Amino acid sequence: MTSSATPDAPTPVPADGLVVRTTRLDLPSADALVELLPSDHPVTWLRRDEGLIGWGVAAVVRTQGPTRFADAVKWWSETTSRADVVDEIVEPGTGLVCFGSFAFADEPGDSVLVVPKVVVGRRGDTAWLTTVEEAGADEQRFVGPVLRAEAPAAPAEVSFADGALDSERWMGVVADAVERIGAGDLEKVVLARDLIATTTTPIDVRWPLRRLTETYPMCWTFHVDGMFGATPEMLVRRERGLVTSRVLAGTIRRTGDDERDLALAATLARSSKDLEEHEYAVRSVADALDPHCSSMNVPEAPFVLHLPNVMHLATDVAGVVHDAETVSSLQLAEALHPSAAVGGTPTTVATALISQIEQMDRGRYAGPVGWMDSSGDGEWGIALRSAAIEGSTVRLFAGCGVVADSDPESELAESQAKFVPVRDALGG
Repeated sequence: MTSSATPDAPTPVPADGLVVRTTRLDLPSADALVELLPSDHPVTWLRRDEGLIGWGVAAVVRTQGPTRFADAVKWWSETTSRADVVDEIVEPGTGLVCFGSFAFADEPGDSVLVVPKVVVGRRGDTAWLTTVEEAGADEQRFVGPVLRAEAPAAPAEVSFADGALDSERWMGVVADAVERIGAGDLEKVVLARDLIATTTTPIDVRWPLRRLTETYPMCWTFHVDGMFGATPEMLVRRERGLVTSRVLAGTIRRTGDDERDLALAATLARSSKDLEEHEYAVRSVADALDPHCSSMNVPEAPFVLHLPNVMHLATDVAGVVHDAETVSSLQLAEALHPSAAVGGTPTTVATALISQIEQMDRGRYAGPVGWMDSSGDGEWGIALRSAAIEGSTVRLFAGCGVVADSDPESELAESQAKFVPVRDALGG
């Protein structure tokens, strides 16, 4: 499912390339980046009101199948090689930048890289403006200050309905998976479900984006080509030779009572079921990054990440990459995807089981989403706490890690908690 505003056909890279200009921008810290977005193909990658927003389409490519990452990497290499770039700042995220969203599975699903015509970024006290035009086109420099865009309208009369499976049938799928794990077929599998929201008028994605940035400032609020959400999980960040990955696995719902939540956090930190699930996820990330790193730091124990609706066991894996000249952040994301946090263990067995019993098309849910600059640096999150929007329909997604002692009712409750960010952002 993609945004109704998405171009019907890919925009090829102009034969003469792109002209890219990045200049310093006087942007008051009080100006929320998300509020600057117009409705023209908006893209976002924001955390604590830092990051990138963009709009317009200078170039875009769609890829599919098992070569979707490689095809996108090739296209980006060709695009950057033909670009005329003047960058006054030279920071990660300045100059020529693309935004991407990739399908979870080889089939079905489409993936996309898009170069906006305008990008506004902020990191600390530094803000910048990047404009992208076709070489030889009439110069259309962005003149004057960035103005606050018109406010989006709230979704009208939102209603929710079951997606592919209702609650009872989905719990039956979880029970089936637990039985297979008990039989020794695999150690862990992540099972997802969907929820369908409909409104009486087309939805302006900027409405839920604004609410997500306000409510979940510690997450990365994203939107690329109809896929949006607020993910707590950084699949991979590569910046000037350093690589980091935040692994989340093991979840408990918050109650809203601070003392009770502290007790629940302690319970989560001692839970053998959740620690087992988390260990699988950390191990899969470390194993995938190891070939690309000259050194790596993998903490022995996770910490508890507190979010407004849930708490997670979390581990930050960090390393020094030795192949930055030949391997981009998107290629690292490909190497990491799917991790045990969104697929399972062993990966091939778990993903095969997902396709067999989950009974829905994930699309770009739980796939890599983020941005990359011309040096290959970038940030790629996992499209969690997310939804796909098209016209007046939004498809929400939530997934849970299932291990040997998982309880179907508990997993259902966890999935319902994970629907909350997008559901509330829509006004439900």
